[in-house]
Amino acid sequence: MDTPILSLLIFIPIVGAVVVYLLGRLRERLCEVASLTLTVVVLALSLYLYSSIFTSNQGASFTFIEGPYHWLGGFGVDYYLGVDGLSASLILISAFLSVLVVLGSWDLITEKKPIYYFLILLFEGSIIGVFCSLNLILFYVFWEIVLIPMFFFIGVWGGPRRKYAAMKFLIFTYVGSVIMLLGFILIYLFTAPNTFNIPELVGKIPFWVQLLATVATFVGFGVKLPVVPFHTWLPDAHVEAPAPISVFLAGLLLKMGGYGFIRVNLGLLADASRQYAWVFIIFGILTMFYGALVAMIQRDLKRMIALTSINHMGFVLLGSFAGISASTAQGAIYGISGAIFQMFNHAAAIGILFMLSGYIHEQAGTRNIDELKGLRSGMPKTALTLILGSLAGMSVPMYSSFLSEWMVILSAISVNTWYALAVLIPLLTVAYFLWMIKRTVLSPLPQHTHYHDLPNRAMFALLLYLVPLFLLLVFPSLILGVVDPLSSALFQAVGGGG
Repeated sequence: MDTPILSLLIFIPIVGAVVVYLLGRLRERLCEVASLTLTVVVLALSLYLYSSIFTSNQGASFTFIEGPYHWLGGFGVDYYLGVDGLSASLILISAFLSVLVVLGSWDLITEKKPIYYFLILLFEGSIIGVFCSLNLILFYVFWEIVLIPMFFFIGVWGGPRRKYAAMKFLIFTYVGSVIMLLGFILIYLFTAPNTFNIPELVGKIPFWVQLLATVATFVGFGVKLPVVPFHTWLPDAHVEAPAPISVFLAGLLLKMGGYGFIRVNLGLLADASRQYAWVFIIFGILTMFYGALVAMIQRDLKRMIALTSINHMGFVLLGSFAGISASTAQGAIYGISGAIFQMFNHAAAIGILFMLSGYIHEQAGTRNIDELKGLRSGMPKTALTLILGSLAGMSVPMYSSFLSEWMVILSAISVNTWYALAVLIPLLTVAYFLWMIKRTVLSPLPQHTHYHDLPNRAMFALLLYLVPLFLLLVFPSLILGVVDPLSSALFQAVGGGG
């Protein structure tokens, strides 16, 4: 490709962040409008990128390649970009959520706006860089840059315990990242040729190196996903982060872990991943049950939603490693494609819930489920939006999140019938969401209680989160048509079915 579209996707928001900051110093409204304009441009480019891969049926191979251009050539560090079905799907949802986060921030962020929108655009460009880097060190650089805006989002615009939550987030994620980097260095040192470039490493990493690197990446990616027991930073970060940033945190930051497991573990460490898939599957099921069970006892609406994220991300781990260990190509496609589909669906479903939690806190003055009474009468538009968002969180059959979860469960059952225990997870999820709706929406409105309902613009922006979930229920091939060829290729690469 003559046009470096991937570099544009990365650097339009990063360079634009400086412009937005300078405009904001002149007038705050300018930085809001400029941020929205830049995120819409990035969304348009990501739609073009995705549609090109979809129509050309190139989801299994890297395309739109840029490089490798030697950056630190003597150390194997190249500027090397490319996308396949996995990357393109996550870039698309990143661009989509960035637009909605900016819109939500107009209402919920009232101070230090120039630097806030600067950090939003830095985050967007960096996370797109993670999803299209084909050099492990370049991947690591973008991976670490993403931590910077998130640390300040929590530490500056967060709640009363924001400093504690920001430091806990930074310590957990940074330590995990360093351990992951050690795994990358190990791969470089003991693989011929010595390279960090992902396409050149496929099928060449010795098995003993794969085993050690798998341990390192399990920690690095497991912290981000997050996998129990590396999850404890997440509820605190979510509760203290402003609502729009919780959308980024759950909708995109966690997907870095899922992306890493599929790109690195399934793509580069495939033999070790297949042999020890049962370990990852057990951790996935444990994560699913833990998130669901602990969510049931929460009284803070936002903390409940945060633990829902842990529950839903367990499906990603289960699906990925059930797929790589499946005995049939169909089982592999259900698992790996279901995991990718789940990441896409979860980003939209959890996004509306986190953003709505911010509006509810602003309107009612509390997020305590026991104190939020009579929303049906006091805030009818908020109540309707909360029900629609909760149905997405439950993965009811009116949304595409239902399809992705059942694809994962079917793949798991095809590997081992005991994994049918995962069927209980959606039941638990439905239980705690219905518990929450009963107490907040269906309860009577207390006397002398007055709420402010959602403005029409905010409700419209919130309902936009649900559009892809409706669309992909009817046309799941819009995602599966891109990721199924990749899932099949990963399965065949490890001699699947043989």
